[in-house]
Amino acid sequence: MAQPTNSAVHVDSALTNISVAFLQNASNFVAGRAFPNVAVSKQSDRYFVFDRGDFNRAEAQKRAPGTESAGGGYSLDNTPTYYADVWAVHKDVPDQVRANADPAVDVERAATEWVMHQMLIRKEKDWVSSFFAGGKWTNDVDGVVGTPGTGEVVKWSDTTSGDPIGDIRAAKTTILQSTGFIPNTLVITQPVMDALVDHPDIVDRVKYSGGVGNGNPANVNENTLAQLFGLDRILVSRAIENTAAQGATNAHSFIGGNKALLCYAAPAPSLMTPTAGYTFSWNGFMGQTNAFGTATKRFYIDTLESTRVEAQMAFDHKLVSADLGYFWDTIA
Repeated sequence: MAQPTNSAVHVDSALTNISVAFLQNASNFVAGRAFPNVAVSKQSDRYFVFDRGDFNRAEAQKRAPGTESAGGGYSLDNTPTYYADVWAVHKDVPDQVRANADPAVDVERAATEWVMHQMLIRKEKDWVSSFFAGGKWTNDVDGVVGTPGTGEVVKWSDTTSGDPIGDIRAAKTTILQSTGFIPNTLVITQPVMDALVDHPDIVDRVKYSGGVGNGNPANVNENTLAQLFGLDRILVSRAIENTAAQGATNAHSFIGGNKALLCYAAPAPSLMTPTAGYTFSWNGFMGQTNAFGTATKRFYIDTLESTRVEAQMAFDHKLVSADLGYFWDTIA
């Protein structure tokens, strides 16, 4: 006996209470958190750098009665500059698409989230190219398999010969001896984090620590690693990027690759305060009021019969002191 089919009694329609989008969590990105953000009113300008050697030299001398005190001074470099490039992207929402959209698809909201997501990815990529690359820092080493040579260490993913605790301790001492400042920040990527949490030296240290600051002593996370390494914080870049063209097979990878950066990052921008890097954000245009030089706008284009949703951001990731960083490439 003939029976009605499922498609005859029910026509599939879009659910009004759910939609699926793969927006990355903002915490996956480190570009806005690693170094202090300096809000600036001009797109470009100069800043001053004191010579640390002049401050660390012992100039005081014994003073005999009736004589002048020993004199000295310091030099000041006013040549460093920043230039905040403006990055922008837009998404058009045609009237026909808006009129035909199901309730589950808020096309303007989706467009706004898409353009802002693009800004996060662009800023992270620029941060990586500015700070997370070889040839940037005074101390620059590569992770290798086997016996390391000059400028090399064993990869931390090597659970037998890799020595992340010793490498980070030695790097802290190197920076301290050169600058007088103890590094306070370690920036790593997810592949490096995976190597660290499974390394037996780290697992043993955490396991036998009694769980100080960690409800589960066997659980290695950013907080327990920071305590173990004697740092204020560890930032993990988990942001990904699809490098394939639209319509091609997706090719996702971590934007930060397989790297680590130990550095001293000032808690906040300030006069006469050293830091490995700054992010200069130009917020003095288009009536922006936020400190990060970010703006979104929406306007109608008659010729396209579309609403344009546009985002833009103006910033410059600036390496301030190469001696305040220690960089490991391909470390896991």
